[in-house]
Amino acid sequence: MDHCFRRKRLGLLKPLLSVSLVFASFLMIHKLKLVEKDGVGGKQTRSADWCGPECFLFKQGAGKSAPVSSVSPVRNDLDAHRASNGTPASWDAQVLNCSEDASIRTKDWFRRLDARFHQFVLHRHCRYFPMLINHPEKCAGGDAHLLIVVKSVIEQHDRRDAVRKTWGKEQTIDGKRIKTLFLLGRATAGKDTKNLQKLIEFEDQIYGDILQWDFMDTFFNLTLKEVNFLKWFHIYCSNVQFVFKGDDDIFVNTNNLLELISFEVEGGKVDNLFVGDTINKATPIRNRQSKYYIPKELHDKPYPPYVGGGGFLMSSQMTRKLFVASQERELYPIDDVFMGMCLQSLHLRPQTHPGFRTFGITRRKVSPMNSEPCFYKNLIVVHKLSPEELLRMWSVVHDKDLVCAHRTVM
Repeated sequence: MDHCFRRKRLGLLKPLLSVSLVFASFLMIHKLKLVEKDGVGGKQTRSADWCGPECFLFKQGAGKSAPVSSVSPVRNDLDAHRASNGTPASWDAQVLNCSEDASIRTKDWFRRLDARFHQFVLHRHCRYFPMLINHPEKCAGGDAHLLIVVKSVIEQHDRRDAVRKTWGKEQTIDGKRIKTLFLLGRATAGKDTKNLQKLIEFEDQIYGDILQWDFMDTFFNLTLKEVNFLKWFHIYCSNVQFVFKGDDDIFVNTNNLLELISFEVEGGKVDNLFVGDTINKATPIRNRQSKYYIPKELHDKPYPPYVGGGGFLMSSQMTRKLFVASQERELYPIDDVFMGMCLQSLHLRPQTHPGFRTFGITRRKVSPMNSEPCFYKNLIVVHKLSPEELLRMWSVVHDKDLVCAHRTVM
């Protein structure tokens, strides 16, 4: 937010933010009370202290962080398998106690490394973190066909709300049950962290669909969402058949996604299913102004094939394989490239499907094709939409009066 306002406006910014948060809190509390009257509710998290930027990802010597949900971890037939391969029956990362690897500071390559990557490299061995909000019961019963997993941040409540009303709605379609979860870390430094944390706890009480870990929600830490979710899935959700993972600013045609799954099942191709918008022969970006800039000291060879992180589909079997591979790979600051590296470790390549448009229907944002509903009706994933655009497009695409002359192919 500091980048959006000139310095002379900063005096008004903090009071306005506080008033907005207080107002939002009252709205959330009021909504929560209405839900509780109807007998609907989730489990509230225990408040945890905030760690400032000086600790980067964690608080040194922090105490235990109890799981938010009071529901006992689900135990089923998979427990014996977990015990045999060393996987815990419940989330076992309980203490934030991860010091920097001081030996790295003595390396010549580290001295040459761009300063913005120092903290990431010094703490790259910190892989699993305590959970602030957990829902081990989400996959109980073993009847979920598809688990929709959405990467989000605390402040983007409007995006999560739009997803819940559209493609992320928990429902059953043609006998196939869909469950939804949002993946979050902690609010980044410099924000009203205590109030934001309370708001996300209220939101989870209402919807019961948030997983939150005790690391700061930064761009470099998106990879932590990948590895922590893979472990969480392996512990609690291995009985789900398929996982769709995406951002909170995409459009997903749920029916088309289920059709793709049925097609893959009929073809007997699900064991290694990992499909999306594949990027081939990419190399690290050396432009220091780019969000995706990677210095040579960190990676100095081409990337393996990987799919755009905006949205991709994988089978349960593939998810478990990626969990094992992710434990053996050194963390990388770009999450979708990291997943490609994990696939490379498995000697596998992602599958390309033209229905996944993680860079938009066309790369020209002003193109009228990007707002043509008949494209959305026939594609699977389109990136990127605001909450208002998502709600509007969802309504238009599902309008019975919408007539598309023929199936659109690009």
